[in-house]
Amino acid sequence: MEKLPTSSRSLRYLPFLVASAFFMQMLDATILNTAIPTIARSFHTHPLQLHSLVTAYMLTVCVLIPASGWVSDKLGSRHTFLFAISLFTFGSLLCALSTSVAMMTACRVVQGIGGAFLMPVGRLVILRSYPRSMFVNVLNIVTIPALLGPLLGPVLGGIIVQYISWHWIFLINIPVGLAGLWATRKLMPDLKAVKEQKFDWPGFLFFSASALLITMSLSTEGGSPDKTRMGILLTAGILFQTVYWALAFRSETPLFSPSLFRIRNFAIGIAGNIVCRLGGSCLPYLVPLFFQVVLGYSALKSGMSLIPLAVSNLLAKTVAPRLLGKFGYRNIMVINTFTIGTLLAAFYFIGPGTHEFTLLSMLALLGAANSIQFTCMNTLTLIDLPNADASSGNSLLSMIMQLSIAVSIATASLLLDCFGGHAATSGPAVESAFHATFVTIGTIAAASSFIFALVDKDKGKTRKKRKTA
Repeated sequence: MEKLPTSSRSLRYLPFLVASAFFMQMLDATILNTAIPTIARSFHTHPLQLHSLVTAYMLTVCVLIPASGWVSDKLGSRHTFLFAISLFTFGSLLCALSTSVAMMTACRVVQGIGGAFLMPVGRLVILRSYPRSMFVNVLNIVTIPALLGPLLGPVLGGIIVQYISWHWIFLINIPVGLAGLWATRKLMPDLKAVKEQKFDWPGFLFFSASALLITMSLSTEGGSPDKTRMGILLTAGILFQTVYWALAFRSETPLFSPSLFRIRNFAIGIAGNIVCRLGGSCLPYLVPLFFQVVLGYSALKSGMSLIPLAVSNLLAKTVAPRLLGKFGYRNIMVINTFTIGTLLAAFYFIGPGTHEFTLLSMLALLGAANSIQFTCMNTLTLIDLPNADASSGNSLLSMIMQLSIAVSIATASLLLDCFGGHAATSGPAVESAFHATFVTIGTIAAASSFIFALVDKDKGKTRKKRKTA
């Protein structure tokens, strides 16, 4: 396998190339949310029916993550990264040229195929190119811009929609993508696996098909849920998932090993991630819609109002490790998850007459609580994995995290439709649908407290109580 010399120019600038790709992907994941009402007006449709623009991208990224490492090892990291940036940039251009919801949804899938390879392949190249003594510092350079993406996305999206056109949400990716292609050819090493790894194609197809079918079962057409269609798709999705695990028990190299779930904290972490994220992962989509459709905010004001949520999210990441060391996983996660659920349900009391300070304070608390929760859930899930299962367990967690965003958004949209949000013609009726949706997703998020209550009481504690004299 090719190794970069320590003194090479590539070694100095490679982290900034990967960081730029991460930033572009994370920015794109959030910048669209504030533009949805404007795009809906352009396409002469209801904004509550544009969730497919977000879920199509997230779902595509989700189902292709497991294949990213194998493709990189097969084609080489440089060729794979060039392919990913090219497809992401081309998909962005197609999105800007879209003239209908269906066309843009298809183009978001093209974007998602490229986006699915950017982060995993970039992280893999960093891991293979630098000695372990440099790895933490290099990874910090790479991840900081990725953390800024969700902070800048809603604000930048609001500015673009307010003063230019929603098309530029996608067009700004083109010059960045072209620069990324040039830099990749100059800086990216073409690393390949020394020994070709066997890939579980049957497992990949069944698992991916299951994720697609389950998410599609939650989607509605024309604002009215079709129970028969939903039942068929959901049943097929569950069946495909069952077939996957049946094959996995017999496979020598399964996509995700069933033995992972013999590890108690991994099983609890995955189950808790699914339930908790099902409630909270729709926030970047649901809150900007609520601001614009119910509170009457402009796109710019909507994006600016999300700053407290994003800033508190970043700041809380520095506090989470110390809280864990003092109180342990179970205490923090049970209380924190209930807090998240309560804050989500509290949106029931938010309306056009609510003071902005109250709303911004709620968002700041919610951002901090979500940040602490996600940090705890992720570390709990992976902390007890042996080295032999680390790659498989990490891939499954990454896939669950991406899938949860798509499923959570689809669920929130379904709830809005069920509560009459799409069919409503008056402000109070739409407001009532949003309020009922917030209460429901808050209840779902709070329910994960029962799962995290199964964690060992002292797990994660590092600070011993002082003995009294």
